[in-house]
Amino acid sequence: MTDTNPVTSGTVADAPPDNWLDRHAPDWLKPYGRLARWDRPIGFWLLFWPCAWGLGLAAIADPLRGFDWWAMVLMFVGAVLMRGAGCTFNDIVDRDIDDKVARTRSRPIPSGQVSAKQALIFLVVQALLGAVILFQFNRFTIWAGIASLVLVAIYPFMKRITWWPQLFLGLAFSYGALLGWSSQTGGLSVPALLLYFGCILWVIGYDTIYALQDVEDDALIGVKSTARLFGDKTRPIVGGFYAGAYVLWLAAATLAGAGIVFAVLSLVVAGLLAWQVQTLDGNEPGNPLLRFRSNHYAGLGLALTLAFLADWVW
Repeated sequence: MTDTNPVTSGTVADAPPDNWLDRHAPDWLKPYGRLARWDRPIGFWLLFWPCAWGLGLAAIADPLRGFDWWAMVLMFVGAVLMRGAGCTFNDIVDRDIDDKVARTRSRPIPSGQVSAKQALIFLVVQALLGAVILFQFNRFTIWAGIASLVLVAIYPFMKRITWWPQLFLGLAFSYGALLGWSSQTGGLSVPALLLYFGCILWVIGYDTIYALQDVEDDALIGVKSTARLFGDKTRPIVGGFYAGAYVLWLAAATLAGAGIVFAVLSLVVAGLLAWQVQTLDGNEPGNPLLRFRSNHYAGLGLALTLAFLADWVW
């Protein structure tokens, strides 16, 4: 008989069923892939999309330079590596908390699939490979990328000391918007900063939705989140964050030189954000997770990327 208990079978409770890692990876690699969340790829997509948007914004600002496809490939690989490193670090720090939460007690460290020491070695390997990617870019981008490690390092501790851990996740997960722009320009300017601030609001919104899954467990063990802070007002507050994100993205594109093409195509993004808020129900099992995943799987990340690319081509 097949073991379907996540803790004893090795699978992770919130991983998609029949994911490629559980089906195809060798047994020795599976625990490390679960540490890096290779079985839940939406995270590295959400880390990557701001990079693509920064590249698209830079292409609009200087159409003759064009869109740097090779930089996009490098940043995608870097997003996979650094998201994996960040999740590994998070699991090392949170191993005692994860053991007390139903959704996370099946993760590799609390379930005993790997030790904290093994996880630390895996973290170093991913970070070194990420550094190889980072050093392909200009000096400003390299130093900016190194500076972002401060945000990565402090994020796992924020849920213990502030009601706003989602803000710190936003600061870290949105950083690619700055790196995408600076990799092409060698510095920063107002459009890039507006794009970054918009991404921060977006991350706060979607991670608040994600945190609705753990509200009861978080309350029992004293973990803080914006989902707990907002309570019954979660929908309108998330709607406000999403509205602010869209306005900032539109302002960033306009200042960079975008025109009617971006404005029209970006309405798809606005519609997807509005749908998340309008249909959100934290009391319905699976509802928050589906809305969270729509930030990639229903096309929001791709839709905004295509809006930047289409305006550049136009």
